Amino acid sequence: MLMLFLGIQLQAQQCNYSISGVVRDFHDGDALVNSTLSVNGYDIYTLSDFDGKYKLEGLCVGTYIITITHPECEVAEFTIEVNKNITRDFKLEHHTEELNAVTVKGENANKGSVSSVSTTLYSEILEQYSNANLGDALREIPGVSSLNTGSTVVKPVIQGLHSSRVLIINNGTRMEDQEWGVEHAPNLDLNSASNITVIKGASALKYGGDAVGGVIVTDPPKAPIKDTLYGKTILSGASNGRGLGLTSNLMKAYKNGFYIQGQGTTKYAGDLKSPDYVLSNTGLRENDFSIGFGLNKFTYGFDAYYSFYDSEIGILRASHIGNVSDLVRAINSGEPNYIEDFTYDINAPKQDVQHHLAKLSFFKRFENAGKLSVDYSFQQNNRKEFDIRRGDDRDKPSLDLKLITHSLGTNFLYDAESNFKANLGVQASYQENYPNPSTGIRRLIPDYEMYTLGAYATADYDVTDALRVDAGFRYDFRKIDAQKYYLNSSWEERGYEDEYGDLVVQRLETQLLVNPVFDYHNFSGTVGARYTFKPNWNVKMNLSTASRAPNPAELFSDGLHHSAAIIELGDLRLNQEQSYKASIELNGQAGGFTFGLNPFYNRINDFIIMEPNGLQYTTRGAFPVYEYGQVDARLYGIDVQVVYAFSENFNIQSAFAYVNGQDLDRDRPLIEMPAPNVTTTFGFIKPEWNNLTLSLRNQSVMKQSRYPNNDFEVTYINDSNQEVTETVEVSKPPSAYSLFHFSSSLDFEVFKQSTLTVGLFVDNMLNTAYRDYLNRQRYFADDLGRNFRIQIKLNY
Repeated sequence: MLMLFLGIQLQAQQCNYSISGVVRDFHDGDALVNSTLSVNGYDIYTLSDFDGKYKLEGLCVGTYIITITHPECEVAEFTIEVNKNITRDFKLEHHTEELNAVTVKGENANKGSVSSVSTTLYSEILEQYSNANLGDALREIPGVSSLNTGSTVVKPVIQGLHSSRVLIINNGTRMEDQEWGVEHAPNLDLNSASNITVIKGASALKYGGDAVGGVIVTDPPKAPIKDTLYGKTILSGASNGRGLGLTSNLMKAYKNGFYIQGQGTTKYAGDLKSPDYVLSNTGLRENDFSIGFGLNKFTYGFDAYYSFYDSEIGILRASHIGNVSDLVRAINSGEPNYIEDFTYDINAPKQDVQHHLAKLSFFKRFENAGKLSVDYSFQQNNRKEFDIRRGDDRDKPSLDLKLITHSLGTNFLYDAESNFKANLGVQASYQENYPNPSTGIRRLIPDYEMYTLGAYATADYDVTDALRVDAGFRYDFRKIDAQKYYLNSSWEERGYEDEYGDLVVQRLETQLLVNPVFDYHNFSGTVGARYTFKPNWNVKMNLSTASRAPNPAELFSDGLHHSAAIIELGDLRLNQEQSYKASIELNGQAGGFTFGLNPFYNRINDFIIMEPNGLQYTTRGAFPVYEYGQVDARLYGIDVQVVYAFSENFNIQSAFAYVNGQDLDRDRPLIEMPAPNVTTTFGFIKPEWNNLTLSLRNQSVMKQSRYPNNDFEVTYINDSNQEVTETVEVSKPPSAYSLFHFSSSLDFEVFKQSTLTVGLFVDNMLNTAYRDYLNRQRYFADDLGRNFRIQIKLNY
């Protein structure tokens, strides 16, 4: 009886069941040939045939894990319960593994258009600037310069354009941080990005149609879909300013697609120094952190992210002057009138900025279609600017703004066909600006509400294996509803009564309350092509048009901008700008020689400019007056980059940038155009010697010979009680200069799977005294002198 029972059991457990079906691409349903299917724990496997068909045989009753691999897909696992012959089709994410192998390049293709001119900075470059800021790092890219207020406030300039014309995208969110100010640096931590892409021009319609200058996209680290824990810590020190910086980030990821990451940065520095004197009150405090978590499944997922940025920045004390004669003397002589010993203290004038960013993102992939994404973000920017005040108001800010922005966007990426891709999207935002009324000073920027709504469509198509074309269109609506007080005298001087008298809500004894409500309809578009005529040789051609509405500062500014040390006057009559740009990029490689050429031409109708037109004495001191206006403008130029590798150890890199800006209405050069510049770097690398890297870089900036003459005469009473009339030389550019910089690094294996990198850097090795045309404080002091930096990085 026992033998009979065992025989029955053996017959019941016969392993003659099978699983069969087809392996397909998730996007377009195409059969995936030569996919390997195996049963975990068993010696059972097979390959899919030309039609994607497969069959796994010899299975018993039970639950099995099927592993599927394909050369161009991520490894996928599926759990199947078997109690009979099963038919099951599998769908894989085709090309996913290929994209992961070239993560930045693969993603970069979707940031702008196929024909857009773009450059990406990777983590190894960004880490060298861990104790600096975004603007400093972006100067590594040809055609990107910076507009400075001293050495701690740095705004990126792309082919001559900056501020509201350059969009900054932080983790998929458009930054809203009072970017209109020339001395308002981007409020984000460079160390939170794994790579940064600069897209020159207005071809990245996904992010906005008002990117007349370009778009800067920062990407956070991408979480792998596996069980892992890793991170890095960087400690930096600098001699100039006696500063320290510490940044650290950590990533924990799981095989099921869930991840969590955190990052934090702190910086502390005192007064900076020129070659000959201390730049008093130029210290820095910065504390930032971010945290994110999410789920990245095959067909769906989400991301949650929060970041906090907090900085206190000292403004050069010598730039704030008490009377007209001292201001004229400082501008014309170029010598600072206030120099004290080094200190870590930060006093007025200064700015204190905090920025909160919270974001939620969801995505869902659809079979034979594409990917739908939905994003919501909240931002709050608090900006305080402190002037030199006395008495009970000495600690009270002169400018106190709170900017709150809610944004909602959705994008559908159609990628079911390998040779055709399209993006469709809608974005909306609501923004409120709250100036603190208790500052005791007239508000520079008024209360306002701003509503925006945008819709776009872009597509690119492979005409042949060598030719890919793209096109896109975007429409944006913007409404600004403001509440602003004007002095009666200012309202009459500008002739507003005839045009805007119906906007007056209340007339008081010395001022009136006005409710301007402006609507703007903006249209933008792009068309272009990329042609590869031989391996490693391609040409990109792009035509784009972009429309930008005037921002609230350009419309409503009315008073002293304290941290900029200027009086700003807006204009209600400003219209939106309309840009028409043509660019070509030629890239090639032959042996050890690589080059890129990017000529461009940009015609901008109703270009909004801000120019000096005099001096004004206030109870706070004497300050230059800058006024907004509009002209038709033309910009053209070229960016060149050349790299030659002499051998596997030695190389030389050189980059040249030139911008020619012209005011067509007055037939004169545009103000604040970057001077021609060339940067050359000699590099040495020896992997066998602990990955030793050495480089010597020369940065040469020519004198800007094209500038408008905005000099003006001023009459004042001098120290001898005599009336004097002098010409204030606000237009004259500084002399050309040439700087040398040195960098080096070594890697050490300190623990298992951990690397310690030690770097030594010397900026301005020869301690050259110089001033840059795009530094707003060049009127008062020289730029930075020699700076020794040391950096210790631990990857773990």
